[in-house]
Amino acid sequence: MSAPPELPDIVTRAFAVSRRAGYVSFCRNETGRLLAALAATRSGVMAEFGTGCGVGTAWLRSGLRGEDAHILTAELDERLAGAAAEIFVDDAQVEVLAADWSTLGDKGPFSLLFLDSGDPASVAVDKIADLVEPGGIVVLDDFVPCELWPPITYGRVDTLREQWLTDERFTAVEVMVASDASAVVATRR
Repeated sequence: MSAPPELPDIVTRAFAVSRRAGYVSFCRNETGRLLAALAATRSGVMAEFGTGCGVGTAWLRSGLRGEDAHILTAELDERLAGAAAEIFVDDAQVEVLAADWSTLGDKGPFSLLFLDSGDPASVAVDKIADLVEPGGIVVLDDFVPCELWPPITYGRVDTLREQWLTDERFTAVEVMVASDASAVVATRR
């Protein structure tokens, strides 16, 4: 068995900041690599709702190509937002805000939007759709893979996943990033 691929320096720094802050809920490396690959295809303004300590933001940043891309990320917890801001203090392409994600609504539309699926009411497709430009991409992570339809999670229909995979405004797919984790990737039509 070989060692895992090297992490980008910015991601290594983000993990160090996360550890110092005692924050252990962050973007998995498998999801991060997906984010970096998608960010490499984007220009314009990208956003992340729910920064934590900035690991997902660091993965997005690792994929940026060119000076015409910018990342906005919002974290409600001021302590965590402050920790994340340390990572990007000298980076003009990343802005960390200590704010609720809804304050970013007037800064879109976004070319790529990364969301945690944790609170289905906050990230329902109807709340997010107009924040993404035509051709823009939404990534929702932290799903448990499911081979059934409709998708079932913990014995219940996963209505959030079902909404994103069937909404006519998007072309969407569920992507397994690991044997125990998947993400929904949706492109605005």
